[in-house]
Amino acid sequence: MRQIPPGWKPKVFLLDIDGVMTTGQFYYTADGKAAKLFGADDHDGLLLLKPHLPYRFITGDKKGFEISKKRIVDDMKCQLDIVSTVARANWITERFDPKDVVYMGDGIFDGYVFPHVGYGICPRNAYEGARAQADHVCKCDGGDRAVAEACLHLLAKFFTPFDPANPPAEFVGGEWGQ
Repeated sequence: MRQIPPGWKPKVFLLDIDGVMTTGQFYYTADGKAAKLFGADDHDGLLLLKPHLPYRFITGDKKGFEISKKRIVDDMKCQLDIVSTVARANWITERFDPKDVVYMGDGIFDGYVFPHVGYGICPRNAYEGARAQADHVCKCDGGDRAVAEACLHLLAKFFTPFDPANPPAEFVGGEWGQ
């Protein structure tokens, strides 16, 4: 595992969708891709992180883009880009200073992205090559609170740890971030 420079703070959090925000499974009918399973608490975790770190989402799933768009753009009001899994390191470098990026991914190509960014995170059930290259491996699986766990980890490591006994004033439960 690489050493993170003392005092380093990330400037953006980029998250993959399938296998990170979702279980990575696709539900098909005779008409094609019909559904993805998104996990609980991940949006709340992101909302806790939002005052400290902007985030946006990427997906390589063109056939399931409308499903991801419904959850990420329409419901969560976040930015979503289509980026090929094999082009992510270049895409990040073209848009950001990679050393300022936290990237969360799970797939077979994400292990190749992690060395190019400032900090890499993956869910517990990520591909073994991704787990081997990640700076932090969550205890939760993708689609099962891994993103919420990652947000709490980032808050504790780089910002201010979350204290559930003293939640943000705007936290009222349910759709609190809307």
